[in-house]
Amino acid sequence: MAEPLTEPGSLLARLVGVRLYAVTFVVNDYVQLQFDREPSGAPVLFNVDVWPTVEYGGRTWREPDLGYADAMRRLTPGVVRSSVERIGSGIRIELDTGALVIDPTIDEVFVEIGLLCGFPDGAWTVWRPGEGCFAGLAGPSAPDRTSTDRRVR
Repeated sequence: MAEPLTEPGSLLARLVGVRLYAVTFVVNDYVQLQFDREPSGAPVLFNVDVWPTVEYGGRTWREPDLGYADAMRRLTPGVVRSSVERIGSGIRIELDTGALVIDPTIDEVFVEIGLLCGFPDGAWTVWRPGEGCFAGLAGPSAPDRTSTDRRVR
């Protein structure tokens, strides 16, 4: 098993002890996870541009599964117990209500995998294929996903 990449002071590690209070599905495009933060009023947001796997109630749920959205919603309100990044297994966020695993294939990624932002100090981070815990998603055979031109030709 690969060594974890998550460092104690990383943004992902800042989620430990924080409550996930909302899951929003945005027009079948991405899912937004909303976490509590200090009394600043603004939530910490994790926009996930690929469908995470959900571990809840002794079962693993994937996006095409009947009941997937319900399983995502049942993770709320859940407090983050741990968060880890590993090359080859992506991001795992363990809550007291279940777990989220973000480990897409290259075919599931267009440009970004996720964006974590909304911290009071303005800090943010983004995950892309070929970088960090998703280093294994890039290579000579990987399709070019950097173009923003989505026009049909």
